[in-house]
Amino acid sequence: MKKYLWLVAFFVLQVSFAQNKVTTYYFIRHAEKVDDSKIPNLSEMGTERAKIWNELFSNINLDAIYATDYNRTLQTVTPTALSQKLSITKYNPKMIDIESFKKENLGKKVLIVGHSNTIPNFVNQMIEQNIYTDIPDNTFGNLYIVTIVGEAINYQLLKLR
Repeated sequence: MKKYLWLVAFFVLQVSFAQNKVTTYYFIRHAEKVDDSKIPNLSEMGTERAKIWNELFSNINLDAIYATDYNRTLQTVTPTALSQKLSITKYNPKMIDIESFKKENLGKKVLIVGHSNTIPNFVNQMIEQNIYTDIPDNTFGNLYIVTIVGEAINYQLLKLR
């Protein structure tokens, strides 16, 4: 009888853990850009920041990387994508289906790169609250972290230089 109870308890725990996978999302804005064109590239400072993001994410085994289809977002995340040997999936922030996105990335560690107005909105949708406002034009070091385990959603904003 004891063996049977242990087996049932083990099974229940396994099912419980399987349903409560940890999913972590890292959201950043693109790095500093050159302001002299309609489709700007990163500035020298922005290129340096992209290297810093790469160094920061080098200790995290990412499973997926998403970026909008702009030079500045792609250039920001390319060093990280190359070092982690991941392709960059392009997304349109106006067309994202949050529930599908969550299901597609269940149990993964995901980096998302966007813009001063799209990243806070994306995070707000993920946490199902309207907390974050647009990022100021001169701010490029915000790191939003959203962790979802089952129905529990935890979030934080780290302000890096």
